[in-house]
Amino acid sequence: MKTLFDLSVSSASGIEAVTKRELSSLGISYDRCENGRIYFRGDEKNIAECNLLLRTASRVYITVASFRAEDFDALYAGVFAADWQDYLPADAKIIVSGKCVSSRLMAVSACQSVTKKAICDKLALKYGAPPDETGARYKTEISVYKNTVTLSLDTSGESLHKRGYRGLVGEAPLKETVAAALVDLSGWKTDTPFVDLFCGSGTFPVEAAMKAAGIPAGINRNFDFTEWKNFDFSVFGEVKEKAVAAINKKADFYICGYDIDEKQIKLAEKHAALAGVADMIHLQRRDMRDFSTKKKGGVFISNPPYGERLSDRNSVKKLYRDFGKICESYPDWACFILTSVSDFERHFGKAADKKRKIYNGKLECFYYSYYPVTDEKKKKITKID
Repeated sequence: MKTLFDLSVSSASGIEAVTKRELSSLGISYDRCENGRIYFRGDEKNIAECNLLLRTASRVYITVASFRAEDFDALYAGVFAADWQDYLPADAKIIVSGKCVSSRLMAVSACQSVTKKAICDKLALKYGAPPDETGARYKTEISVYKNTVTLSLDTSGESLHKRGYRGLVGEAPLKETVAAALVDLSGWKTDTPFVDLFCGSGTFPVEAAMKAAGIPAGINRNFDFTEWKNFDFSVFGEVKEKAVAAINKKADFYICGYDIDEKQIKLAEKHAALAGVADMIHLQRRDMRDFSTKKKGGVFISNPPYGERLSDRNSVKKLYRDFGKICESYPDWACFILTSVSDFERHFGKAADKKRKIYNGKLECFYYSYYPVTDEKKKKITKID
């Protein structure tokens, strides 16, 4: 009989809908989505699948307990009452993180200390002594929201955006999970051209290539749950074996990344090699203004410079204006741009067909969508001079 857990996955603000679609593609029905978490019931196989295969989720959690607490006595009692012995062995290395929002308990460090003490006391009751913490890592999260405490075990370990292929990053790294979500939101079909004219360290092209070939997002990294004594490692092995067997690099993909900075291109090449997609991507040092192709019906996806320093703003405005002209010269291509520049559309030259708020780290950005121009659409295009 399979053991079912209360599970959740977290994702960055603005991309939760993509993560929901990914869960559905795995046959997982979610119960609800709130505060950046998507909740559902699942077993060990689901834990393995979500960690290995989800491209847009940040972490995968097991919910251990949830209860109300408005003071430290109630917090200790609630944590102690949870069935920690069902998850943690006698040698568990316990690391507690926390966050408190709109609650009477707002001292995060104190909540973390009380939580760890209660867990250790409960395990001491079970094993005869507190855990010696020489074994596998068990990252525990205490979340207090409007006086409701939720205790979770992080099965992922490091955040899932850390795929393992990007040891080095460029000046403005875009998280892999966010890049994967933006590729998905573009509606790109893998048999059509994909071009990033500001590829930097290569995250967009690499994520596109991994998706096209069906390469599991987490194939090059480890997960905490695989080290846990109470987890059946063979389940993970079966999930990974099936996923690896489905990889297909033989299709004729047209995925290109260009950047004016030679160092960035070299970095992108290293990342593509580590991700196992170097033979699927064409990377080249090239000024965006020099781009040309005879390919039809492609997709531009880019995260161009934001010009955050005052001295860079004028050059960035000109860059966006020239970028707009390039995209306009390929009317049958779609164009998608992520930027924090609030008046991007004015510099680009026309209003977007759609825009979506996305957070690149803590920076508020918008993802601007420009769809291919049809005869009907030509009448409706809003030019911005």
